[in-house]
Amino acid sequence: MRVLKFGGTSVATSESIQQVVAILCEKAKDEPLVAVVSALGGVTDELLTAGQQAFRKDTSYKQTYEALVSRHLEVATALALPNSVLDAIQKELELLKELLQGVFLINEFSKKTQDKVVSFGELISSIIVAAAVEKECDSVARADSRTLIVTDSQFTNAHLLASVSEGNIEEYFSTHSNQITIMPGFVSRNQEGEATTLGRGGSDYTAAIVASALEVEALEIWTDVSGMYTANPKWVKQAYPLPKISYQEAMELSHFGAKVLYPPTIRPVLDKDIIIHIKNTFDPEAPGTEILKKVSDDKQPVKGISHLPDIALLTLEGSGMVGIPGFSKRLFEALSSKEINVILITQASSEHSICVAIPEEKAALAEQITNQVFAYEISLHSIDPVSIEHNLAIIALIGDRMKSHQGISGNMFSSLGKNNVNIRAIAQGASERNISAVIAAKDVKKALNTLHYRFFERQIRTVNLFIIGVGNVGKRLLAQIQQQQALLNEELYLKIRVAGLSNSRTMILEEEGIDLNQWESLLAAGEKADADRWLATIKQLNLRNSIVMDITASASVAETYQDYLRESISVIACNKIACSSAYTSYKKLKQTARKYYAQFLFETNVGAGLPVINTLKDLIHSGDRVTAIQAVLSGSLNFVFNNYDGNNTFHNIVAQAQQEGYTEPDPRIDLSGVDVARKILILARESGYILELEDIENQSFLPDASVGADTVADFYHILNEEEAHFRKLYTQAAEAGNRLKYVASFQDGKARVGLQQIAPDHPFYHLDGKDNIVLFYTQRYAEQPLIIKGAGAGADVTASGLFGDVIRLANN
Repeated sequence: MRVLKFGGTSVATSESIQQVVAILCEKAKDEPLVAVVSALGGVTDELLTAGQQAFRKDTSYKQTYEALVSRHLEVATALALPNSVLDAIQKELELLKELLQGVFLINEFSKKTQDKVVSFGELISSIIVAAAVEKECDSVARADSRTLIVTDSQFTNAHLLASVSEGNIEEYFSTHSNQITIMPGFVSRNQEGEATTLGRGGSDYTAAIVASALEVEALEIWTDVSGMYTANPKWVKQAYPLPKISYQEAMELSHFGAKVLYPPTIRPVLDKDIIIHIKNTFDPEAPGTEILKKVSDDKQPVKGISHLPDIALLTLEGSGMVGIPGFSKRLFEALSSKEINVILITQASSEHSICVAIPEEKAALAEQITNQVFAYEISLHSIDPVSIEHNLAIIALIGDRMKSHQGISGNMFSSLGKNNVNIRAIAQGASERNISAVIAAKDVKKALNTLHYRFFERQIRTVNLFIIGVGNVGKRLLAQIQQQQALLNEELYLKIRVAGLSNSRTMILEEEGIDLNQWESLLAAGEKADADRWLATIKQLNLRNSIVMDITASASVAETYQDYLRESISVIACNKIACSSAYTSYKKLKQTARKYYAQFLFETNVGAGLPVINTLKDLIHSGDRVTAIQAVLSGSLNFVFNNYDGNNTFHNIVAQAQQEGYTEPDPRIDLSGVDVARKILILARESGYILELEDIENQSFLPDASVGADTVADFYHILNEEEAHFRKLYTQAAEAGNRLKYVASFQDGKARVGLQQIAPDHPFYHLDGKDNIVLFYTQRYAEQPLIIKGAGAGADVTASGLFGDVIRLANN
């Protein structure tokens, strides 16, 4: 058997009640259930308001009452409950009406009467929920908690008579075998049969009492949040639900304002090792929070940060207190006589003063009674009249394991101090499970967020970036970093510090970071570029989280990667040369990175900003195996053949591509197919195949004369001379209804690149502009390939790909 409790938000509307019904019907398939329900959300407050209005002879209590009638009947009607249920609801509402009329007539609204009035919320709610469940599930019954749970006569906050109540519950369920039993929470009776209540939030207590009596496996508390959070998510956006906490931690969090759980709830289940599970009615699949007697695998010292609002601080002080016993006793007796709860106590070792935190609403009464009790001492000036500080709150760090970790309180107070949060009083028990501080109410949100950041959130991580190559792509990358820095700081807790820049002429290295508003002028005035000095300075700086980024096409720069990786400096390469060099060199780079706990990333080697390599890695790491690859991997070649239609010259289209930044400075690299060959080689290697660049069949479409051109200018001149050759290629394809695409393919351990005519039914046919496309055929994607498609050339997208590698590296 399992006991479930549904709070006010879970039964606030017909829609939420339907969700409750679905949960109960599903769970009842496995075991019998007891469901304890609260009043419809907000109803308890409205009932109290109606009673207080009637007590004040305010006839508006009738409007409040009518609103309660309308709300309950509207919910019941929306659930399409039968007339018999509507009649039962009406009967309860008529009794409520008579009670309110009595309060109005005799001007009596004692605690005893309050209990009678507020009990109607749970009673009517249980009638509605029971009828709604009975419509959808079999073997449903409603049990009146007032016949089972017996208390003393301390109205509005009655104390349980445990043995009597447990006997009643055991007897009832031994004679009733319904699969689902619905019970109203919060309500009970005394031994004279009069209505009592278990205190605000007492529906949790009802559920715990039943769970304890029946010794069930688990007690589930269903509410509108997915568990007990590290802090109130309404105050701290980064708060997250805790998977497991101990009973004691839950008690502390509940006491200090975590309204998910009512503090006395845990007491009945504590000795019987019954698991409490906090669940979300509106997200039933969310794991929620388990509350256990002890969390064995717990390593986190601080489990939660909570707060109590509306606090006043009462201080009694004077030289006449020093060394005189009995002052504390008299103070607490005075407060107790007026039912004033003391929340926090702190006393200086000098015994010169004692201060206590009390509810703000009791501050005036506490001041009055304390001054009365100590009137004689005050008249002798041995102590001062009591002082009261208002508009305060208590914040608390809570965790079972704080006592075994040094520096928790120091970190707490230093964090608050750095954020200008003044602490008025401090208290910590010997168990060190709770460290509490009294602060100004206006500072609560700042304090909660400060402490949550300190103890639960990732600290802002700074990566130091050294960039080699600041041409078109480098400029765009620096602009993107500058533009996104504030967002990275706020959302990812990441700071990217550009500590070094180098081009072929000059270089600049700055430990504290280069001002990106004037990086061009600073670099222009930098020292002469020197690869050895560049490397030596980076090693000397020895900055944490250093990354060297290569945005060149230089073989000499690629040859230095090993030097960086051996110093545990990560490398991000836009340069394809290293990964397409000899297989042994490629493999050694990856091995060195692993050995020295650095990373070697090169997403932009294939597809610019497209997530080609990372997607491929995910496939491989998840156990899939690539069987074939088909791809258009050159944004520049795709741009050329998409724009060349025989009306303009091939020469002009290539020149346009170079001008718009789609080709390398030397377009022969793109048009020769070598660049594409390198890309398919890298994909094959990342797929787990051993392959060399020389193994790739390159079917060049260029005439022999252009291949042998000595300079870029000579190459362009030959393109003009060979226009007929290119026009013929286009015409043949167009007459067949096809389009020209430069395709790379890999299958059966062999790779080839070359110009192909693509038919209209092929995925490559509609590839426009500078887009790339990659088709991965794998053991899992055997019939329909995994397709990655998008812009595959251009400075902005390439820069964004490099930016992504920086963020990815920082997060790891």
